Amino acid sequence: MKIAALFALFWLILGNPIAAIIIVLLLLYFLDRRFVGLTPGIARPLQRMRQLSQLRAQIEVNPHDHSAKMQLVRLLVEMKRYKSARELLLKMQTNMEHSAEFWSELGACELALGRPDEGERHMERALDINPRVKYGEPYLRLAETFASRDPAKALGYLHRFRDIHSSSCEALYRLGRLYLTLGKKEEAAQAFRECVDIYRALPRYMKRRERKWALLARFRA
Repeated sequence: MKIAALFALFWLILGNPIAAIIIVLLLLYFLDRRFVGLTPGIARPLQRMRQLSQLRAQIEVNPHDHSAKMQLVRLLVEMKRYKSARELLLKMQTNMEHSAEFWSELGACELALGRPDEGERHMERALDINPRVKYGEPYLRLAETFASRDPAKALGYLHRFRDIHSSSCEALYRLGRLYLTLGKKEEAAQAFRECVDIYRALPRYMKRRERKWALLARFRA
């Protein structure tokens, strides 16, 4: 009703229904970007390209800057350029043997490139170093990978994820989605409810980042 009222108001002011629709859609987009985050950011691709250029320039000046290299890897993974990220990681391996995040990112690349055995091995190594690396995301990635080919293994990874008591709304939403994929409707509903409950308990400054996942979980629940 409120959207319809806005449309009618802008139509009355502008005298053009097409212009009114455009204004309403832009208003909804900016409100979503400001308070929720369900829609993708228009400027994000440009930001990624700028960051990519800056990090590459930084690494060219200092080839031993492993922190910048890991930032570049995360950016490449976000852009789904898994092959490039994997190549960069392999060049860093000698100096990153004891980094859980390194093995987690390498495992994620292998999984995305269709090499589940290698990906699982690297993810397990990351989890051996730090069972809570990336808030338990490796467990979810492995569960996603094996959900269709080995449901028992996927459930095992989900249970291991639950054991670390992650407080990430995004992770719990993804957990619920995985349970649905495996036909575990009650467990999925519980995960979605936990996601919403955790969001309610978050301090205000953290709610903007997690609001998207809490809303999606509420719809699912």
